Amino acid sequence: MIFVKSTDNDFSEKFNELLNRGKMDIAHVSGIVGNIIDEIKNDGNSALKEHISKFDHWTPASDEDLKITTDAMSRAYDNLDENLKASLHLAYDRIKVYHEKQKPKSWFDTESNGTILGQKVTPVDSAGLYIPGGKAAYPSSLLMNVIPAQVAGVEQIIVCTPTPDNEPNELLLAACHLCGVSEVYKVGGASAIAAMAYGTQTIPKVDVITGPGNIFVATAKKMVFGEVNIDMIAGPSEIGVLADDSANANHLAIDLLSQAEHDEMASSILITPSQELADAVKIEIENWLLKLPRQEIARKSIEERGAIIVVTNMDEAITLMNKIAPEHLEVATMNPFELLPYIKHAGAIFLGHNTPEAIGDYIAGPNHTLPTGGTAKFYSPLGVENFMKKSSIIAFSANAINEIGEECALIANTEGLTAHEQSVRVRLKQ
Repeated sequence: MIFVKSTDNDFSEKFNELLNRGKMDIAHVSGIVGNIIDEIKNDGNSALKEHISKFDHWTPASDEDLKITTDAMSRAYDNLDENLKASLHLAYDRIKVYHEKQKPKSWFDTESNGTILGQKVTPVDSAGLYIPGGKAAYPSSLLMNVIPAQVAGVEQIIVCTPTPDNEPNELLLAACHLCGVSEVYKVGGASAIAAMAYGTQTIPKVDVITGPGNIFVATAKKMVFGEVNIDMIAGPSEIGVLADDSANANHLAIDLLSQAEHDEMASSILITPSQELADAVKIEIENWLLKLPRQEIARKSIEERGAIIVVTNMDEAITLMNKIAPEHLEVATMNPFELLPYIKHAGAIFLGHNTPEAIGDYIAGPNHTLPTGGTAKFYSPLGVENFMKKSSIIAFSANAINEIGEECALIANTEGLTAHEQSVRVRLKQ
């Protein structure tokens, strides 16, 4: 774990290492992914079956075997523990209510000369959602991807998820039933992204692909962008924490580890002006590590990619955190809302001592699919708008085109586009 002060002589070098935390060696896997995409484009289902046999260690007997039945999803839901079922319903309701507030509206504006300008907002016809299902399955990710698509009004929603050894995750199937998803396919990795981008004999081509995944999934999404739209290129999970001496060291330690337990590449970064807090958090991290079932993963993450930075004041802490632009940012200070105007770059911001990042992963309501690796400087969380597009509305009356048509024709003439010019002039009163 990097444990440094901003006044150290080598601080800039160590801080720059943190800024490079999200770099993925896409070039290393791009050849493999490119071949997978080409095979899916050329051979469709037959290539899918070969890839499933190779990567998930089972061979579909038929095209129908690629799809999970709605009966299987219904049974998984019925078998859920009642308390867990109630918790998932609560999460669904809260996520839906939050995302309904995001839905953009069409609008029109009429000018005095009869011009009507506006914007028409329309959902895409189809969306493909990738939900990881290898080492672990995340029903929460299903809710976070399905619900904004439903709120947007997408007619066809399909889900692809890997099923190693042909054993779908029952909790994920139950979540599919809860969400009303009927098209779920047992396909993972780059193969799934290619199938949704180009279509196969069984899996339909979609307009938008969203959802997290490993480096092969991320690379595939990058390669098919343009054929379809995508949400973002997401890397390993990360958390940043801004804290003053009012924070609880024990709480901060487990908050940092809540990201470290995701995988070895996750990043957990605390920045504080309190040396006493920094020292206490370091001790508490070790105490918590000894209790975690995923200790091995969390320890490697925290030791190789974790950091505690002691700064001179909170202004400096905010400046450094804005440069990091973390996926998740906790503000564990006495008056967190006072700092909010100065925080420019973060995927999701958790304010106050009683708002751990984990509450946002599951049940708070905002989406947990967030920009990583510093991309919060220009990407936003997954939301309803990812599943919608806008069309400009333009309607001119005769008075309106006569009022500004001459100026339009002049600009077209200046650009040397005569047909543009004349298409306006023929409508003008002489």
